[in-house]
Amino acid sequence: MAADKTLLSGSTTMLILKLLEDKDMYGYQMIEELSKKSNDTFNLKAGTLYPLLHSLEQQGMVISYDDNVDSARIRKYYSITKKGRGLLADKKAEWQTYFTAVNRVLKGGANLAASY
Repeated sequence: MAADKTLLSGSTTMLILKLLEDKDMYGYQMIEELSKKSNDTFNLKAGTLYPLLHSLEQQGMVISYDDNVDSARIRKYYSITKKGRGLLADKKAEWQTYFTAVNRVLKGGANLAASY
C-alpha cells in the first residue's frame, strides 16, 4: 500500500536534513537516497526538493557550493549547518512525540513508553 503524500509533506524538511547530516549531497542524489533508504516509499520530485532546499538555504539551515564532477560538469552540493543540525534535532523530537501519540491512540490509549 502506498503512503499518503500528505504524510510526507510535514516531514520532508526533517528527512532532507537527516540525509545531509550524514554527508553533503547534490539534489538528484538526495532524491535517490531518500527513495532507497525508504524502500521507495518517499519519491520526491525535483519540483518539491529544490524550492525546499532554497528555503532552507535562505534560513541558514544549509549552505550550497559548486564542485567539479568532471571536466565538463559542475554540481551544486548542499551541506547542513550548525543551525540546520539544531532544527533537525527539534524536528526529530517533534516526530517522536507525534509518532508516540499516534501509536497510543491506535493502541487504544495504552502507555507505550516502555515499548520505545
